[in-house]
Amino acid sequence: MSLHVVMGFGPAGAATARLLAEQGHTVRVVTRSGRSPEPGIEHVAADAADSARLTELSKGAAAIHSCAAPPYHHWVRDWPPLASSACAAAEASGAVLVMLGNLYGYGPVAGPLTERLPLAATGPKGRVRAALWEQARRLHEQGRIRAVEVRASDFFGPGVTDGGHLAGRVVPRVLRGKPVSTLGDPDAPHSWSYLPDVARALVEVAGEERAWGRAWHVPTAPARSAREMVDRLAAGAGTGPVAVRRLAPAVLGVAALFSPLVRELKETRYQFDRPYVVDASAYEAEFAVRATPVDEQVAATLRWWRDRVATSG
Repeated sequence: MSLHVVMGFGPAGAATARLLAEQGHTVRVVTRSGRSPEPGIEHVAADAADSARLTELSKGAAAIHSCAAPPYHHWVRDWPPLASSACAAAEASGAVLVMLGNLYGYGPVAGPLTERLPLAATGPKGRVRAALWEQARRLHEQGRIRAVEVRASDFFGPGVTDGGHLAGRVVPRVLRGKPVSTLGDPDAPHSWSYLPDVARALVEVAGEERAWGRAWHVPTAPARSAREMVDRLAAGAGTGPVAVRRLAPAVLGVAALFSPLVRELKETRYQFDRPYVVDASAYEAEFAVRATPVDEQVAATLRWWRDRVATSG
């Protein structure tokens, strides 16, 4: 088995590291704060934007999984040095660079999102996401690194606590039978990337040479509106029906006065005001990972949240 370096230990980094460890790989996780070791996983406290330090930690690695993410309102400032460090470590070590990406780089589009779309975003967060992949792709084409990007939509599933779409602001309220509020149109079809499927895709492409040099969409279940997903969660929890309300623009406007995060959401509101549908057929035609059936996603997510609530009180 091989050494894999995982940058970041948020939901995606943690799920990827633990899946790699379950498969028998040696895993080294790099975060600013570090953590206590867990079976098969070494946690190292280091700044992943320090290319010399990351290169040292990546010696002998088969792959570097770039799953770290700066705070939402610091993307433009903090992501370029982090990505450049990952590229430098991949070049020095020979490890495959596996980048966790998202769909921001496309900008607003009509119809399903495919990897063939141009990275035409005009907003700062969309442009920085596009630039990260363009940098890695260029180095790949020059033969200096081996790189692949896996693009996911909004995360859903066990371990996803941040964000208000179907995470910390929604699921606990569903468990209590309380009304929930959503950003944008609660009836617009939306693709939700199930976190375990994201991790499985990141692990799979690391070992598939034919995947390298391009971006792929995570296999994702058919698009469902926020209202439909809340209905399914409430039915599974036995607390339904739960009212689903759209957050009023005036409420968001007031919140934006005090919250940098809410201010940043203005750029990506289009993702929730209209259908936002991922096409992952290219990935499914080439590789083994498939989207977990949505009923299994819902059941696992509810189990995880119940355990979390019981543990935290």
